Amino acid sequence: MHQRTDRPAVPAVPAHIERHVDVLVVGGGPAGLAAGARLAAGGAGKVEIVEREQQAGGIPRHCFHGGFGELRAGAFRTTTGPAYARRLIDAAEAAGAPPRTGITVTGWDGPRTLLLTGPGGLERVTARAVVLATGARERPRAARLIPGTRPAGVLTTGELQQAVNLYHRPVGTVALVVGTDPVADHAVLALRTQGVRTVALVTERAPLPVRGARRSVPVLHRTTVTELLGHGRLTGVRVRHDDGRTGVVACDTVVFTGDWIPDHELARRGGVPLDAGTRGPAVDTAYRTARPAVFAAGNLLHGVERAAFAAEEGRAAAEQVLAHLAGEPWPDPGLPVRVGPPLLWAAPNRVHPTGPAPLLDHFVLRTAEPRPLARLRVTQDDHTLHRDRFPRPALPGRSLRLTAAWLPRANPSGGPVTITLT
Repeated sequence: MHQRTDRPAVPAVPAHIERHVDVLVVGGGPAGLAAGARLAAGGAGKVEIVEREQQAGGIPRHCFHGGFGELRAGAFRTTTGPAYARRLIDAAEAAGAPPRTGITVTGWDGPRTLLLTGPGGLERVTARAVVLATGARERPRAARLIPGTRPAGVLTTGELQQAVNLYHRPVGTVALVVGTDPVADHAVLALRTQGVRTVALVTERAPLPVRGARRSVPVLHRTTVTELLGHGRLTGVRVRHDDGRTGVVACDTVVFTGDWIPDHELARRGGVPLDAGTRGPAVDTAYRTARPAVFAAGNLLHGVERAAFAAEEGRAAAEQVLAHLAGEPWPDPGLPVRVGPPLLWAAPNRVHPTGPAPLLDHFVLRTAEPRPLARLRVTQDDHTLHRDRFPRPALPGRSLRLTAAWLPRANPSGGPVTITLT
């Protein structure tokens, strides 16, 4: 008796399309578009911007409120989010770097080789330099470890704005907004456009001076969400106050705002070291990561800042990419920048005291606690490098800016630089 030896044919693995570019920019939000436009206009060669969404522009494209813009001709000119996104896309296209949308970067296959997938199939793209500009995202309910059922009506700010502004879908009738950062104001305003009443904002923080939409909405301070209620559709949210009291807020919609985390998965898969504070790639003042020829810019570095600031970082990173392509050597990692409580993080978070002055003459900081009279101190090995005082209180959820003028005073052979807030 003969045994059959033939086996079913193994399907062939689709071949990757091999391509080479001078600069590959991953992310088509404000930072990536601004970087790509500057690189293409600056003679970087073949510059390619890839974006996984079907439309470039990042978060601004579904933020229909105003306030987006940049300083031009001595004046800050603002517009809506979609108009601002369109302006950045037009600039990239005019410079010769139109974004490719619907393209997902799935991983790395070398120091500067990335694997892409899109409508045209699989691609293996090798670049002389890579700019990571993948942005940030809000933590959803699951990541916040809030128990309960899985009813409809549970959203993040981004999901709310897309539902309201892009898809024109109804989101409910009565809402609770979790968070009190400025983005919570935008959530309240987006809900109002749909005729949705916001019954309250919930925050674990103590009372702070508030502005904007929160003036007309009650705020439950020192309060946490402990459970979501309802089957099929949200019917309420259980909350606990810091004094132990509990209660239920009736609502059919809850919006989780803030709690941003950099979209760092691609950087992490590529072995790019992350900063423990920001949870984004660790970079120096030239936006260089620890991986040669790999740069990072925008909200990937620090959670959410204004779109204009992300674009500004993208352009500054592009200048450093141009210098690298022209032959500037890749430096050593430099000195780490650390922060003391109540500061959460600083970005950039590595410095080269003897290097060229940074194009953006400041560091971005965030505090976990309010300080009415904010004073910053920069030290290294018990030596004070700089002191600064702010005219306004330092508040959680709002950035502080620290000048970079102290950099030349740091010792290149010394220990870490530490920034403290008192």
